[in-house]
Amino acid sequence: MTITKKDLGKSQIELTVELTAEEFRPYILRGAEKVSLEVNITGFRPGKAPYEILKNTIGEMTILEAGARMAIDKTLDKAIKENITGQIVGQPQVNITKLAPDNPLEYKIIITLLPEVKLGNYKDLKIKEHKPEVKDEEAEKLILELREMRANETISDSAVKDGNRVITDIQIFLDKVPLEGGQGKGAGLIIGKNYVIPGFDKKIIGAKKNETREFNLPYPADYHDKNLAGKMAEFKVEIKEIYNRVLPEVNEEFVKSFGLKSSEELRNNIKKSLLAEKQQTEAQASQAAMLDKIISAAKFGDIPEALIKHEAEVMMSELEYNVKNQGANFNDYLTHLKKTREQIMLELMPDAVKRVKVSLIIREVANLEKISVSHEEVHQAIDDILKQHKGNETVLERIKGQAYHDYVENNLTGKKVMEKLREWNIK
Repeated sequence: MTITKKDLGKSQIELTVELTAEEFRPYILRGAEKVSLEVNITGFRPGKAPYEILKNTIGEMTILEAGARMAIDKTLDKAIKENITGQIVGQPQVNITKLAPDNPLEYKIIITLLPEVKLGNYKDLKIKEHKPEVKDEEAEKLILELREMRANETISDSAVKDGNRVITDIQIFLDKVPLEGGQGKGAGLIIGKNYVIPGFDKKIIGAKKNETREFNLPYPADYHDKNLAGKMAEFKVEIKEIYNRVLPEVNEEFVKSFGLKSSEELRNNIKKSLLAEKQQTEAQASQAAMLDKIISAAKFGDIPEALIKHEAEVMMSELEYNVKNQGANFNDYLTHLKKTREQIMLELMPDAVKRVKVSLIIREVANLEKISVSHEEVHQAIDDILKQHKGNETVLERIKGQAYHDYVENNLTGKKVMEKLREWNIK
């Protein structure tokens, strides 16, 4: 068996494996035995038909192909082990390139490897993490939102005033042309909150039920939809219903509805929650700054396109899950954005590259610093997951596999590496 090795670039290696006709012959005979067991030939028991009769019955190429598969199964691992030293990504691609009677067998293996990473400085980067604070007014604002969620509403016969909830039919036009997505029936608005655009609420104050008001207002220059930013729009608003709203007092009854004893306890819990949220945001920001510095100081070999594409697909799945988790349909979400899945994938590519680089850095730091997890830690994590999915046989079967074991091990190792990086770099 002879093997030639070729660097294809982009972290891909091609191995060309050739077995001489003599080396290939035993595999052809084994292939014939295997095929003969699957073919009924009159006068012969399965697996007992002579080679020539079998060849004339099913064709010699069928036998050769079966033999080639056996030869590849037997020689593939040896060819890779003796010629590849890096970490393989995914499954090798195997293609038969020469197969003919009384000739050598040749096949090619294309192997994708993790790129080489040379780390720069990854310690003592002195990333500052600010200590957030929660002001009293932030807690009061959240309490007000909780009160508004539990407001008592009654139908009003009076004209619209500040604080009312108003049900409206809204039509929006640009140059007298209906704005796409700008027509809404039964839209609920709380007057004073400026849910539509600044100035809208003031235009309908004083209106009564069944009254229609028409007016012009400009979209803000910094409006999130750049196609509308700064443009003058025409509004036609019909008042369908008006509700007075009475917000509950922050009293014993109100706080008890949250399982608490006093308004002070409510405020303290809200402050703790807001502080934890701010701390998490700050931690994410400092960690991102740290990783950016480590990435910029590192040198990467050619990153395989397969790795980047896989990471982008993972990110797309995460996005789709989040959209569905919020009760929305992903296709409707794409329609709202006026984008296709392919366009979203392209937009995700830069972040996918960054995530791949972070994974490579974590792996390299783990190797250099000898950071690992024990079998006990991995099995404990898997046992915890098994308990969560008790009774779901499909999930349990997947969790028990070696691939999931490797995933958990890598995930736990990654967490340990990130803890050490934070310890070394974030103050």
